[in-house]
Amino acid sequence: MTDFSDLLRPDAVMTGLSVTSRKALFQQLGTLAGPGTGIDPRAVTEKLAAREKLGSTGFGGGVAIPHAKLEGIAAPVGLFIRLAQPIAFDAVDDLPVDLVFALLSPVGAGSDHLKALARVSRQLRDRAFLAKLRGAGSRDALYALFTIGDARHAA
Repeated sequence: MTDFSDLLRPDAVMTGLSVTSRKALFQQLGTLAGPGTGIDPRAVTEKLAAREKLGSTGFGGGVAIPHAKLEGIAAPVGLFIRLAQPIAFDAVDDLPVDLVFALLSPVGAGSDHLKALARVSRQLRDRAFLAKLRGAGSRDALYALFTIGDARHAA
């Protein structure tokens, strides 16, 4: 996986979601993942929650990257949500989270999962990019921010 366009589909981007907890967020991520992956939304919710129990995936700056490995998918899949209001996430900087990029990978995707996670992490550490995500007016604009960067890197 070298491009976000390989990882993220337009219908896997959501903005303006209102949730009050990580549990509710993970349920919404399961619902968002279901149609494009064929995975049971409950399985996504349960796997993300189980991973989160190992330690918070909130890595600072209002960003979280929950991730899990699941049976029944062929390649890593990304889901992006910009929350209407930040929620507590026990992030390393104790700031609440408003930008969430979930990564779902096949159970056997050791290095592919790590490479995708590293790519997402690098992109979401860029403060200028985060500002653009927070200012985008629609889910199409959010999707374009991820994939237009791919086109620039390929040129």
